Amino acid sequence: MVAVSNPLIEQFFVKQSKPNINPLIIPDIPLIDLSKPESKHHLVKACQDFGFFKVVNHGVPLKFINKLETEAVKFFASPVSNKERFGPPDPFGYGNKSIGRNGDVGWVEYLLLNAKPESDYPENFRGVVNDYVTSVKTMACEILEILADEMKLQQRNVFSKLLMDEQSDSVFRVNHYPPCPEFQENERNGRKLVGFGEHTDPQIISVLRSNNTSGLEISLRDGSWMSVPPDSESFFINVGDSLQVMTNGRFKSVKHRVLANGTKSRVSMIYFGGPPLSEKIAPLPSLMQGEEDSLYKEFTWFEYKKSAFNSRLSDNRLGSFEKVIAS
Repeated sequence: MVAVSNPLIEQFFVKQSKPNINPLIIPDIPLIDLSKPESKHHLVKACQDFGFFKVVNHGVPLKFINKLETEAVKFFASPVSNKERFGPPDPFGYGNKSIGRNGDVGWVEYLLLNAKPESDYPENFRGVVNDYVTSVKTMACEILEILADEMKLQQRNVFSKLLMDEQSDSVFRVNHYPPCPEFQENERNGRKLVGFGEHTDPQIISVLRSNNTSGLEISLRDGSWMSVPPDSESFFINVGDSLQVMTNGRFKSVKHRVLANGTKSRVSMIYFGGPPLSEKIAPLPSLMQGEEDSLYKEFTWFEYKKSAFNSRLSDNRLGSFEKVIAS
């Protein structure tokens, strides 16, 4: 349990600003079965329409998933003094309620870890994180290569090579959203408990897995929020800002958030596949058709990461990198 005094709890609750989608017209979250070749043809459409999809038959061993969740639950259940030995995050380490350095807060505690195998992790995490991340990265690269195939790109590894590069700037995050003592009273008053505020992911691709507690929501094009039913044996994939730029806006980086359940603990683990810091990010010339204009200025991943790090979660991080196209 995260212990805070009652007056401070108020900052984690917000009035619902945008209505949730009408339950009678809920669209289906795209489902991709990696064991079925015909399912792969739906990947591009999922990235274009949602920027988000669910993956089954993913090839990540359940034993890796279960071991990591077990260690995560143990870590977050340990005394605060033990957890704080690994914080505050700079940028890696343990954090509690404060997200980033620009005033964002959420009803969450977390571990942010470097995804490189030789990185420093809390005890009992090293082996299980390495096994998990290696397997999840393999899946992410397979998805990126299928996308390249479906888009008829000459280089099948045009996206995946950025994750496989030894200098890949990928990170791994484990989030814990604990129960909240003030949850039910606030919910009756139409207030939502913010676990992690609305944002897009700046990297190329994000691979999310959580336990069977709900909370994740994605923003649809009309501005409504759609709740994503949890599934602890599947993965959810987010298109990141960098992939949106590399596809010149064909793929959409999905805005998402977590509303903490309040009564049940939620644990999620996310692999963020990023390019090397020096990598130049720009629309792929091989994708540009005819007189198609580039929608984005070229930037390095270091430049964009720095800009994102200095912004608020809900900011339009790509805004300052968009080109003004003359009409």
